[in-house]
Amino acid sequence: MVKPVALSPQSRAEALYRLGDQELDILVVGGGVVGAGAALDAATRGLSVGLVEARDWASGTSSRSSKLIHGGLRYLEMLDFRLVAEALRERGLLLQRIAPHLVRPVPFLYPLQHRVWERPYVGSGVLLYDTMGITSGNARGLPRHRHLTRRGALREAPALRTDALVGAVQYWDAQVDDARHTMTTARTAAAYGALVANRTRVTRFLRQGERVVGAAVTDLETGTETEVRARQVINATGVWTDDTQAMAGTRGQFHVRASKGVHLLVPRDRINSRTGLILRTEKSVLFVIPWGRHWIVGTTDTDWDLDKFHPAASARDIEYLLDHVNQVLVTPLLPEDVEGVYAGLRPLLSGEAADTSKLSREHLVAHPVPGLVVVAGGKYTTYRVMAKDAVDEAVRALDEKVPGCTTDTVPLLGADGFQAIWNARHTLARRSGLHVARVEHLLRRYGSLVNEVLDLVAADPSLGEPLPSSDDYLRAEAVYAVTHEGARHLDDVLARRTRISIESWDRGVDAARTVAGLMAEPLGWGEDQVEREIDHYLKRVEAERQAQEQPDDHTADAVRLGAPEIVPPA
Repeated sequence: MVKPVALSPQSRAEALYRLGDQELDILVVGGGVVGAGAALDAATRGLSVGLVEARDWASGTSSRSSKLIHGGLRYLEMLDFRLVAEALRERGLLLQRIAPHLVRPVPFLYPLQHRVWERPYVGSGVLLYDTMGITSGNARGLPRHRHLTRRGALREAPALRTDALVGAVQYWDAQVDDARHTMTTARTAAAYGALVANRTRVTRFLRQGERVVGAAVTDLETGTETEVRARQVINATGVWTDDTQAMAGTRGQFHVRASKGVHLLVPRDRINSRTGLILRTEKSVLFVIPWGRHWIVGTTDTDWDLDKFHPAASARDIEYLLDHVNQVLVTPLLPEDVEGVYAGLRPLLSGEAADTSKLSREHLVAHPVPGLVVVAGGKYTTYRVMAKDAVDEAVRALDEKVPGCTTDTVPLLGADGFQAIWNARHTLARRSGLHVARVEHLLRRYGSLVNEVLDLVAADPSLGEPLPSSDDYLRAEAVYAVTHEGARHLDDVLARRTRISIESWDRGVDAARTVAGLMAEPLGWGEDQVEREIDHYLKRVEAERQAQEQPDDHTADAVRLGAPEIVPPA
């Protein structure tokens, strides 16, 4: 078992120093799930690796997904059997070996609306889905699908209108806290020797003739520029792929188009159901996904060509989701039931289709200029395959023989020993003085690293108290986010290390001052920086709320951009 490392302020400073002090085998640009996965893949092959991210780990698409680990039933209907089979294999690996503490099974109910043809049609598709999962060799722990009468379906989901279905099929997939999974992947890469640094922006590529030989990166916290030399650079920047390629003076061999997906969070008691739902829409499918004390309702699928850093949800997006889910609910959801909203951008490979829902979720890897590998497209579930393919392409250009990919057998930090410590959760609760439900929540976030968090509580019992208006999270978790998980700003903790920004009615406003105070000491903030962090977060929340009242993308985008970027410590 690899020894865990802390993504502390000190380790970040050391990583930045070492990035400029040697030539790497591979430099990965982009700290989303594919970039973090590529850094882990390369490091576990014995290569020297750097990973840089302009903002925070998973701050783009990888914290704003539907949070599903799934094969994609709708891709079966498109006859994309290879993509589904690949995704189902990855689902099994994540559930059983790679991240059992972060990925867990979740049931879905597919309501049937036609009496004769629909049950055999849907049933055969779900049967094939289950069968492909089994033949992947990684379906252990997931129940098989089952057919339900209307009465049986309404027992599972009393919230459904009786005239909205004639029966149903229930099947199982999996879900993940995407931001935590991505950060943990980056942290695991660091444990295997990768030099990782967030808040570090690539400003230009280094060239020798036509060849890319590294990148100039700027530490956004200090303004210091470092030239990082690397034998190969992997561009894993998602929806920013075209922008990053442009720095290399190449148009690239493919282009990436952004599709906006909006999700709503509503309290669990607003929909009376023991199972998630999957509903057909005129364009795609709509999910109602259980998420702790909430439901996630999503998603939209619309073209987006505005600001990529802060995609904005509009009133039209929210109305679309509520209208569609209310078509099947006995008690309709109201706008005031919406507790949280988030919008993310899917990186789709550009094609001839005018509708983004028709564009490819497949991924491509290219070598547009010597020394630069580009990977783009794909879906969250298959991040490990994308990372493998990108590293495979990069090592072809290295002189020596490099071992093959091993990440299908490499557990993320917190996975080793997870089942044993989960079985002992009642003992852990007695020893820590916390309620067993609290310990279970911590175990599903930290796995077998939970004792690192509990040690903070043992040293300072006040850290065992929950955060204001955010009862699911302890004060210790805010400290741990800085000392072990690379959080640099208040937004990092409230939006990604925890999910307070979308799970609480006030979107984290009440917790902001307490969290900023807890972060201050390990980050060396003075009172001025604490106030700047709070002010920035409050302006972000207000801008997002106002954007969600605007009628369309352009006005919502303009309002969201009214909140400035955070100012680093002086």
